[in-house]
Amino acid sequence: MSKSEDNPGQDTTDTDSSQKSDLPTLIPLWEVFIRPKNGLHHKHVGSLHATDDEMALQAARDVYTRRGEGNSIWVVPSAQIVASDPDFAGENFEPSSDKVYRHPSFYDIPDEVGHM
Repeated sequence: MSKSEDNPGQDTTDTDSSQKSDLPTLIPLWEVFIRPKNGLHHKHVGSLHATDDEMALQAARDVYTRRGEGNSIWVVPSAQIVASDPDFAGENFEPSSDKVYRHPSFYDIPDEVGHM
């Protein structure tokens, strides 16, 4: 980048570039979920880096609800999310297909319950 005026033979290229690339790993990643004003459940809308939960909520509000479309915000540390392995999808989800009593076709839903 440039040569140091104090030490003409020393190259002062940006040695902090490796530290800058490590920055995202030092600041935790948060997953952001927004419940829209007309919705009943939260939807994953993206991710962001923040040092704590309060900063994550503020950043999520600023980034994902600029137009006032959200009704509620959830932020969850990505490290705390546990997911099933797609390789075991058959084991995890196929056993329910043989239990027909779990399907809602056997239940009468009252008219008062409008959102089910």
